[in-house]
Amino acid sequence: MPPVEVQDAGSVEAGLDALDTPVIEPEGSRLRRIGARVLPPIGAIVILVAIWQALWAAAFWPEFKLPAPVDVWGQIWQLVTSGQIAELFWVSVHRAVIGFAISLLIAVPLGLAIANSKLVRRGIGPLVSGLQSLPSVAWVPAAILWFGLNDRAIYWVVLLGAVPSIANGLVSGLDQVPPILPRVGKALGAGRLSGIRYILLPAALPGFLGGLKQGWAFSWRSLMAAELIATSPELGEGLGQFLHNGMSLSDISMVFAGIVLIFVVGVGIELLVFRPLENSVLRARGLTTSAR
Repeated sequence: MPPVEVQDAGSVEAGLDALDTPVIEPEGSRLRRIGARVLPPIGAIVILVAIWQALWAAAFWPEFKLPAPVDVWGQIWQLVTSGQIAELFWVSVHRAVIGFAISLLIAVPLGLAIANSKLVRRGIGPLVSGLQSLPSVAWVPAAILWFGLNDRAIYWVVLLGAVPSIANGLVSGLDQVPPILPRVGKALGAGRLSGIRYILLPAALPGFLGGLKQGWAFSWRSLMAAELIATSPELGEGLGQFLHNGMSLSDISMVFAGIVLIFVVGVGIELLVFRPLENSVLRARGLTTSAR
């Protein structure tokens, strides 16, 4: 058997330092990467609008069912120039953020209890999963009867839509934590609370982020359902109310404008909040984010 060459400590240390050294991308490659991220969705939107324009020009459906893209853009531009778009965004987005924050405060302890107690998992786990599968719009009539046409009814619907999803996401992330990690923490003297804070939650963070994204999606959809049904001057005019007004006025371009604005908010929160957060977590764990 040929002798195995052993590298000196200096060579090994140099190799490890090379692994830790950040790679500086050339300006050209960085621009290409940005273009690779930005151009495909822009191209998809252009293709979608072109198909929409072609269907409208072919007059397969009457104009009161399928508006022209320029008419929908005219509705959106009117909202922009009048300043009404800021009110629409503020009313809906601030409700969604507050509802999501309250849901987070409720769902994290609930998820921890389900993940760490067999009794709680057997008793409450199926109920939480059942609530997640129940369309939150089903709670709107009951919320109106319980609380009236006010913000409490809307927040109730948002909570019932977001809490089960966030809690189940946390449980799923905790279930994927290797059992050796909490054992090592206990051997090193970590108590129950410190083990949860410094071991379980950081280890479950990638899976928990998926639950957070899904929880935001559920809270946003729940909010839109509540605003569509629970309409009152006291509630202000959000995006759901704007969509409802378009339906009441039989204005299809107004309806499409509302749909586009709701979609823009959903995509914007994903790109501005959850995507950077997910990328930072992946980078902290040494995982590549080139595909993102």
